[in-house]
Amino acid sequence: MLKKIEAIIREDKLGDVKDALSDIGIRGMNVFEIRGQGRQGGITLAGRSGTYQVDMLPKMQINIILSEQNVDQTIEAILQAGQTGDAGDGLIFVYPVDEAVRIRTGERGNEAVVYPGDIDERKKGAA
Repeated sequence: MLKKIEAIIREDKLGDVKDALSDIGIRGMNVFEIRGQGRQGGITLAGRSGTYQVDMLPKMQINIILSEQNVDQTIEAILQAGQTGDAGDGLIFVYPVDEAVRIRTGERGNEAVVYPGDIDERKKGAA
């Protein structure tokens, strides 16, 4: 079965997370610039004219479709690279994916999301 990982992370951690994902063999992903607020409800900033609340903070969203067997390793890579220990580090969501179809070739399912040298190919080579 395929899964979708949606990770909301700090902007400044994007490079570290992408590197960590590449290190474990994650090749395909989408990245979006987003704004949002979580438990902390934003931040208070001090300026010349006083303090003000910023409630919609800039974040990055990473979407990855992958084999169910790779979910835990991928989550661990995101946690290790994206964690600062401060409020606002983000969240990771995991969703089921019913189908994936590569438009160019018509490949379906897991074959549609496999890339040369990716995590699945590495695991096949190690087996």
